[in-house]
Amino acid sequence: MKWNKQFDYPASSRSLIQGSRHYDVGQEKLPSVTTILAATQSPEKRQALANWQERVGKEQATRTKDQAATRGTAMHNILEGYLLGQNHLDLTDVGKNAHTMAEQIIKNGLTGSLSEIWGSEVTVHYPGLYAGATDVVGVYEGHQSIVDFKQTNKPKRREWIEDYFLQLGAYAMAHNYVYGTRITQGVILMCSKDNYFQRFTIDGQEFINNQHNFLRRVDEYYEQRNRANEAQPS
Repeated sequence: MKWNKQFDYPASSRSLIQGSRHYDVGQEKLPSVTTILAATQSPEKRQALANWQERVGKEQATRTKDQAATRGTAMHNILEGYLLGQNHLDLTDVGKNAHTMAEQIIKNGLTGSLSEIWGSEVTVHYPGLYAGATDVVGVYEGHQSIVDFKQTNKPKRREWIEDYFLQLGAYAMAHNYVYGTRITQGVILMCSKDNYFQRFTIDGQEFINNQHNFLRRVDEYYEQRNRANEAQPS
């Protein structure tokens, strides 16, 4: 794989506004893709999460989420280092687990498939609407693609990861709009903590449908925000 730094990605910083992640891009404070998705979750998904927390207990639920987040960050750091040609060593127990997970993604998901990298851990934004950071943008198996790395506690079914596909569609729309690219594919490279690798690819009409679905979530998010602002006392 080769680097082709043909785009000038914006510098950005992250901030919390009322507890939700936003990106400061230029003069704009844009909600993150994950903020939009979290704010517009379906009642069924919210209830499923509440049921899980009640079943395992609040303390255990928090511990599980924190461990997953720490492991995911470590795995992302190792994979980013690999793409940059740098060794990232983490000798903690979490780091060792993350390293073996990253190796699965490199061997099964990157080697021989990712031929060109335009950017890694870069901020993409759709002016006036949203922003986010994608793990890789470039050419994957001959197609302009957005590639995201995911860790999981246990293997996933395709129907369980709808929000991941919406994320990919959001990043592709933003990149295509700002840079004039023609990204038509999204790829999820996932590894469980037990080192089970999965790859999910979305393209064609399914990819377009997810982009449209994400735009509906964007509309819903801003409608919620406008209602909240109108309800505040003047």
